[in-house]
Amino acid sequence: MRKLRNLVICMGLTAIVPINVSISAETTDLNLDINEITISGLSSGGYMANQFHIAHSDWVKGTAIIAAGSYYCAQGSITTALSECVNKQSSEFSLEPLQTQLMQYASEGLIAPLSNLQDSRVWLLHGKLDAKISSPVANALYQQYQGLVSDKNLTYIKDKPFAHHFPTLSTGSSCDTSESPFLGNCNYDAAGEFLNFLFPQLNSPNQKSSGTITAINQHKLGREPAETMAKTGYVYIPKSCAEGQQCQVHVNFHGCNQNAETIGQDYIIGNGLNRWADNNQLIVLYPQTSTSMMLPMNPQGCWDWWGYTGENYATAHGKQIEAVKNIVESLAAQSKSKG
Repeated sequence: MRKLRNLVICMGLTAIVPINVSISAETTDLNLDINEITISGLSSGGYMANQFHIAHSDWVKGTAIIAAGSYYCAQGSITTALSECVNKQSSEFSLEPLQTQLMQYASEGLIAPLSNLQDSRVWLLHGKLDAKISSPVANALYQQYQGLVSDKNLTYIKDKPFAHHFPTLSTGSSCDTSESPFLGNCNYDAAGEFLNFLFPQLNSPNQKSSGTITAINQHKLGREPAETMAKTGYVYIPKSCAEGQQCQVHVNFHGCNQNAETIGQDYIIGNGLNRWADNNQLIVLYPQTSTSMMLPMNPQGCWDWWGYTGENYATAHGKQIEAVKNIVESLAAQSKSKG
């Protein structure tokens, strides 16, 4: 193990924050309960969280999505993604073709039965100052979930003056600015807000995280489907989990230009999830994309929400969805084999 120091932008100033980062892939001391998991994501990671939720609604009990649009919005086309699913300004947004595809995937068994979604908990956030994802696009995601999730389990926050980023209590750039590492200093704990919605009886968080960020080999744990992802991913492991207490898994998907290849540990350290994980027996998996200028073309390190990994990208057979599922299951399997 070694200590790495990471730059975190706080209130417009650059602060050096030490963080324990294990460069070993040793996670076999974990005692993981993966009968159910929760997920979250920002921007392209929000699209991926939605896809993963729809594909595995029999496994994912709750999801939190910041700044993203509806399921299958891109319809397998980067052109459609850019014209319809990002900063589209028209209030006209037809969900009909997307709903048709959703029903077809369900009938073909490419996603879990849609009936599972009724009891899922879904937390959505879209900032009023978000110039990347427009309101019509974000509203369409909410409208889509309205037809799938019970009203008591669905919340949509759209009245906050946030730009396109992950809002935090005190980390990142000005709240009205969207810039790398895409954390917003908004005096708003988005991580705490959605975790408390997904887990109604959470313990209070630590002032700062005290666990360890552990590097994992995504290609090994995720197997062949993980080839379009980075070789290295990360898991935040609270001290209690490292000591053998049974812990659950939360998966967080970063946004474009937010992978470790681009910004190092800034997003993983600064989003606020880890300090909530510490007192709530929750490990946080931070899977990582790979930035590529070659096929598959992914110059901004986005998650696949338009089809660069294949036509089944939004289903349970999507390569990145399969890979992340394999990683979670492999971490749990390693733990059981150790025991």
